[in-house]
Amino acid sequence: MADYHDDLRLAHVLADAADAATMDRFQALDLQVETKPDMTPVSEADKAAEELIRGQLQRARPRDAILGEEYGVEGSGPRRWVIDPIDGTKNYVRGVPVWATLIALMEAGETGFQPVVGVVSAPALGRRWWAAKGSGAYTGRSLSSATRLGVSKVASLEDASFAYSSISGWEERGRLDGFLDLTRACWRTRAYGDFWPYMMVAEGSVDICAEPELSLWDMAAVAIVVQEAGGTYTGLDGRHGPHSGNAAASNGLLHGELLSYLNQESAQA
Repeated sequence: MADYHDDLRLAHVLADAADAATMDRFQALDLQVETKPDMTPVSEADKAAEELIRGQLQRARPRDAILGEEYGVEGSGPRRWVIDPIDGTKNYVRGVPVWATLIALMEAGETGFQPVVGVVSAPALGRRWWAAKGSGAYTGRSLSSATRLGVSKVASLEDASFAYSSISGWEERGRLDGFLDLTRACWRTRAYGDFWPYMMVAEGSVDICAEPELSLWDMAAVAIVVQEAGGTYTGLDGRHGPHSGNAAASNGLLHGELLSYLNQESAQA
């Protein structure tokens, strides 16, 4: 099995640099925010963090390709770094501390590109999570000060905690009835949003989560963390990995029921 220790260490170095840049501008009164063509916000901090990560990768891994939310694809080959400089920009620009830099390394294989390293760093929360293929998932302050992650053992929806980002996306895609039925079937529901529900699944504090529309940079890093923590990460279509344009994550025990509920509307259409 390939050893990704050096790549993981590099991802932590990249996250350290991004954390310093994003925290420097967090809650700044003069933060510059623009609206992208898809009507989502992008701040100067998003751009600066991605430029910083790209610059370090170009020096440390010049043969690797890079895909980032703000500046697209650069390079080609069997290894690709996937970056979301600030996942949760709407929170960031409003001063809400729930946002993170997502850094993943994907490698080409028999089933296409799959994540093999992921770091999720949320400096305003004082939290970081990471994983490498075959090495498990961890949380802590550093590689040397870490706690191994493991998903929950909850096996019944009536005992399960379900996390999501918003309701409107499910309605827009004709999946609202199934979504609402799922919330009624669960013990507890909370809209933590963005990267955080997936990290809670990996920690075992949440049992299932899902989102109806996502990009690869939203998913690559969180997918490997969930998987290495013993969980299951698929699209709503059941395809494993971060390639379906949407996501469902669970402790594995509840995954079939999760997908069944969320596919109710599309099955009836």
